[in-house]
Amino acid sequence: MSVSRIRPAVAAMAKYRPGKAAEQAEAEHGIANAIKLASNENPNPPVPSVTRAIAEAATTVNRYCDHLALDLRADLAATVGLTVANIAVGCGSVGLLQQLCLSHLDPGDAAVYPWRSFEAYPVNVQLMGAESIHVPLVDHAIDLDATAAAITPETALIFLATPNNPTGTALSVDQLRVFMQQVPDDVVVLIDEAYREFVDPSFGDPVELLNEHRNAVISRTFSKAYGLAGLRIGYLIADPEIVDEVNKVLVPFAVNGVAQAAARAALAARDEYEPLLVELRGERSRVAAALTEAGWVLPDSQANFVYLPTGAQTQALYNEMEKRGVVTRPFGDEGIRVTIGSVSENDRFLATLAQAQLAVGAQ
Repeated sequence: MSVSRIRPAVAAMAKYRPGKAAEQAEAEHGIANAIKLASNENPNPPVPSVTRAIAEAATTVNRYCDHLALDLRADLAATVGLTVANIAVGCGSVGLLQQLCLSHLDPGDAAVYPWRSFEAYPVNVQLMGAESIHVPLVDHAIDLDATAAAITPETALIFLATPNNPTGTALSVDQLRVFMQQVPDDVVVLIDEAYREFVDPSFGDPVELLNEHRNAVISRTFSKAYGLAGLRIGYLIADPEIVDEVNKVLVPFAVNGVAQAAARAALAARDEYEPLLVELRGERSRVAAALTEAGWVLPDSQANFVYLPTGAQTQALYNEMEKRGVVTRPFGDEGIRVTIGSVSENDRFLATLAQAQLAVGAQ
């Protein structure tokens, strides 16, 4: 007998699986000096001005923060060229995903999204007792024609991660514009841009689509490019009507005052972050080139990670790398996602992958 009455939708849910910590791998394998390349974290700490803002804000945590983060929303609105009414702030972009599901999905509704993609999508759809409609990737990229064809009268939400997590492939604004023309006006399309700052500018900025399609919604985060993953803060850019509904289901004070102060400081310090982002993008290119030279055929990653299509060898290669202290992120029997870390971490990954391939080949 169960200790409580669990909702059937929740009982059937799979748990969200975060990246394994380096310390956990060390304990499991009896090793030391493991590195974590599993969660797409920024290897660099926040810039000094942001760290100072965090320290100052920490002195006020005896008081509640601004629940709706009006000052931060004003800064964000100015950054993207819209109004405060177009901006919602949440507990990371994944928190805003949950808010979007809470405000737009009922049992009997459906959410359409490519698969494989961000693992929080099915978790949050299932939470609402709604149905997930998976659209297979083609060559590790989103098939927009098939996604449009999967829309039914039950479809309430569509999720498009660009760059896609875990494969790293991105959609251009031109591609998104053609897609949006095929979507009914009452179906909300989430353009999930958690890795926005790592994308080549030639892909364009989907904010321009909001003037053409009131059902287009964009989510972004401070976790990746700005190194604030531990503070959990993201934002949504959308029509004011959608922002109002999403704000209704925001947990009171979910975006704490320290996070708000850090995000405001990060926006003000974008020029300080840019050299760090240039370095990370350069490391992504260097790692991808080394892997290509070693014989790997990779998707074109526009994120801060690379994706190895490892197929049936996925778990074996993942295990062999982890035993040697390099923690990555496996996805079934499909592939392995590897975060771009520091230069030394990336060199260690490349060397360890070669060792793991030899070990797996010898098994």
